[in-house]
Amino acid sequence: MKRSLTLYTTLILGGIFVFLPFGSAAEFSFRDGGANKHSLKAYRWILEQPDFVHYLLVTLKLTVIAVVITILLMVPTVVWLHLRAQSLRPLMEFLTILPLVIPVVALAIGAQSAFPTWLQSTEYELSLMFAVLAMPYTYRTLDTGIAAIPLATLTEAARSLGANWFNTIIRVILPVIRSAVIGAVFIATALSLGEFTLTVLLHWDTFPTWVTSISQQNIVGAIALSIFSLAAAFLILIILNFTIFGARTKKVEE
Repeated sequence: MKRSLTLYTTLILGGIFVFLPFGSAAEFSFRDGGANKHSLKAYRWILEQPDFVHYLLVTLKLTVIAVVITILLMVPTVVWLHLRAQSLRPLMEFLTILPLVIPVVALAIGAQSAFPTWLQSTEYELSLMFAVLAMPYTYRTLDTGIAAIPLATLTEAARSLGANWFNTIIRVILPVIRSAVIGAVFIATALSLGEFTLTVLLHWDTFPTWVTSISQQNIVGAIALSIFSLAAAFLILIILNFTIFGARTKKVEE
């Protein structure tokens, strides 16, 4: 009983801390010339901006690519570490924490200099950088998920039945660590949608940088844009959540 009370109290206080400022800002974004007059004027102003859809689609495209890179890179790597290279896990722990330690300026300039010239001239370099920035979180999420399953037993059983490594990872390991993969996808998506500093340093324009620039023209519109950005990010994560879990539920029922 005491534990439940502590849990509910924590959730309520956390909800107030998150949603009270969000609700206050949302109420302000609907104001139209006074505290008692509300309209959708600020949100109509957002939709009237000529580059709104363009930069939104650019950010969504880069986010999808970053998520794909993260999953394709991190899942096989973590599986290999647990199966074949347990001694290298401390080294991997150290390497994956570097994006949090290295200043973003040094990370952006150094990483870009290492990219091929053709990649430096395209906005897709941002997707690679987003995957790097998310690595400290995605690696630990996947590492925890894989450590909780009998990986060696599952792998040996699949290999003894004739499955190659690709089928073993896709059809045996991924379904078991689905929750960890979903967590990694959520983290990579949230970080990619909101990344601003790195994008500015690399001299590219995405939705977050466009929001900062266009917000200087309209104070109420700036608040509305912030609310829209937060709501859109939540909506994308919710859709992603229901899509993945919906597909899982359907598969289980079949």
